[in-house]
Amino acid sequence: MIILRILSVVAVVFGLLTLKAGGSVIFDIGSMRQVEGNYVPFVVWANFLSGFFYIAAGVGLWLRKRWAATLSVAVMIGIVMTFIFFGMHVLNNGLYEMKTVYAMSLRTFLWAVISIVSYRQLRRTH
Repeated sequence: MIILRILSVVAVVFGLLTLKAGGSVIFDIGSMRQVEGNYVPFVVWANFLSGFFYIAAGVGLWLRKRWAATLSVAVMIGIVMTFIFFGMHVLNNGLYEMKTVYAMSLRTFLWAVISIVSYRQLRRTH
C-alpha cells in the first residue's frame, strides 16, 4: 500500500502546484501570464479548478477512502475531456503553446496511473 501513499502525496503536491500556476495566470499574479505566452484560457481554468479535486483525491487516497478512487477516475475523465477540447481548439487554428500539449499529456498520464492504482487498491478490496 506504499504506492497509494506515494501517489496521494503526488496528487496533493501536483494540486498545490496547479493552483499556484493556474491562479497566477488567471489572476495575473507576478509575470506568469506573460511567461505563458499563448495560453488557452479554458484550459487554464479547467486545470486550476481541477487542482482542488487533485488535493481532495490525494487526501482521500491517503485516508484510503473508496470515494477517492471514484474521484480519481472523474478527475482523469475531466482532464481527457479538456485535452479533447484543447485538440479541437488547435485543429481550428487556435493559438497555443507546445508546453500545453506536454502539460496535458503529463496530467493525463499521471491521473491514469493514479486512477488505475487507486481503483485496484480501494474499490476492489473493500
